Amino acid sequence: MKTIVAIGGGEIGRPGFSIETKIIDKEIIKYSGKKNPKLLFIPTASFDASSYIEDIKRHFGKRLGCKVDVLYLIDTKITKKEIERKMLSSDIIYVGRGNTVEMLKVWKDMGVDKLLKKAWEKGVVISGLSAGAVCWFKYFSSDSKKFKNRKFNFDFIKLKGLGWIPISFCPHFDTEKKRREHLKKMMEKTAGTAIAVDNCCALVIRDDEYKIVLSKKNACAHKAFWFKGKYHISKIMNSKKFKPLNELLTKY
Repeated sequence: MKTIVAIGGGEIGRPGFSIETKIIDKEIIKYSGKKNPKLLFIPTASFDASSYIEDIKRHFGKRLGCKVDVLYLIDTKITKKEIERKMLSSDIIYVGRGNTVEMLKVWKDMGVDKLLKKAWEKGVVISGLSAGAVCWFKYFSSDSKKFKNRKFNFDFIKLKGLGWIPISFCPHFDTEKKRREHLKKMMEKTAGTAIAVDNCCALVIRDDEYKIVLSKKNACAHKAFWFKGKYHISKIMNSKKFKPLNELLTKY
């Protein structure tokens, strides 16, 4: 079964912050079918930041009982064969937040994107937050401009993802208000539909079905698209049961 858990945003309990995504993270573990699954963390988007890696080990390892390994891709001589071995021997792959543009460049240069798809097709649970959520989709709303010269006033941009799922994706929909206007403009020139996801909310896709999972009561996801010159956006109801993925792919 092919599984993706794309989390719109939220905290995992790094120093000074509360734990916000625990319910979703437990759901990821449940999909592995194991009590103590092997979780491979890929921190490329944060440039393999050691503090983030420690946060992940503490959260998924000590708190949630996963056996955590890390795939270092920055300033490393790791071979493609070793990357494949790590991925295919994992039960879960979790991709972290950060600079999506640079992450995808590294992945494509090293062939990691193709190996990730192989792992996904073999049944490894693919999951991630922010950069680690948007990358699996056809297009996504990105804040990658802020990473250049540490810009504080920047424009969101439309970028192309790996395209495993033929829809667009927008994270942090509740906490970054400018994303709402950018999504509207982005979809005016983008075919198909987009899913806009709040922090503490995740879109789960398993084969040809989906559901919405929340770790905060008021979090939600929306479906957005243009039709006959009019912009439509509507809330997607969370459900304990999976629904046909086609509901998200079609405009009506």
